[in-house]
Amino acid sequence: MNLDTAFDTLALQSHGDHVLQVTLNRPQFGNAINTRMGQELLALWQGLTEDPGAVRCVLLTGAGEKIFCAGGDLKERHGMTREQWTRQHEIFERVAVALTDLPLPVIAAVNGHAYGGGLELALACDFIHASASARFALPEVALGIIPGMGGTQNLPRAIGDRRAKELLLTGQPFSAQEALQWGLLNRLAEGPALMEGALETARRIAGNAPLSTRQIKKVVRYGRQMEQLTAYRFEVEAYNHLVDTEDRLEGVAAFNEKRPPVFHGR
Repeated sequence: MNLDTAFDTLALQSHGDHVLQVTLNRPQFGNAINTRMGQELLALWQGLTEDPGAVRCVLLTGAGEKIFCAGGDLKERHGMTREQWTRQHEIFERVAVALTDLPLPVIAAVNGHAYGGGLELALACDFIHASASARFALPEVALGIIPGMGGTQNLPRAIGDRRAKELLLTGQPFSAQEALQWGLLNRLAEGPALMEGALETARRIAGNAPLSTRQIKKVVRYGRQMEQLTAYRFEVEAYNHLVDTEDRLEGVAAFNEKRPPVFHGR
C-alpha cells in the first residue's frame, strides 16, 4: 500500500522502516467516526492486508490529548433515513471485520476517552495501552441501538460475560484503572509516556520475524475457537509452515553468530 496516500480523516506516520502510526484525525469532533472516516479506515485496513509491504506493526491512536474516539458521529447520523443509516453501518461493519482480519499486529494507544465505536475499534486491536485518565463505555443501549462493531463479542472475551453484560446493559462508563484491573488493558501511562511505551512495544514486535508474528496472531485468534487438541494441531501446522522460510534460517544463524537477525518476511 502507498503510505503517502492522502486521507481526510486519518494521519499516517512511519516510525522507522516497519512501524506505521495511524491517527484518527477529527479532533474538533472528538475523532468521531463519520462516513468518510469509515471509508478511509476500510481502505487502509484492506490495503495493508492485500500488500503488507514493509509494515510489520500498526499503532492506532487519536488526535489530541483528551479523546481517542467518541464513537459514531451522531450529528452526521441525525436525520438519516433507515436506508442511509444501514448503508453507513455496512461500512462500519466491514471496517471491524477488516481490522480483526488484518494479519499485522495492531496496538491501540488510547490517548483519551473511548466510547461506543471508539472502544470497539480498540477492542478489535491485538492489545491496548491507555492513558490513566481515559474513560470507556459502550453506551449504545441508551440510544436505542446496540454495539455494532464487535463490542458485544469482544468485550465479554476480554473481561468475562457477567461484567461485560452489566456494562453493555447499563451503558455505564468505567475508568482506565478498572479496565486494567479487569484485563481489558495491557498497560497504563500518561502524557508522552503513553506513546513512548506503545512505540517501544511496536518496534520490538516489528524487529521480530514478520511471518512468525502473523502466524502467532492467526493461531491465537482461530485456535481459541477450537477444542484444545485441535488447536494444538493447528499450532503445529503453523509452526511447520515456518520451517522452510529464509527468516528461520536467518534467526538461527544470527543466534549462533551472536548478532541481531535481519528478517525479510520470506
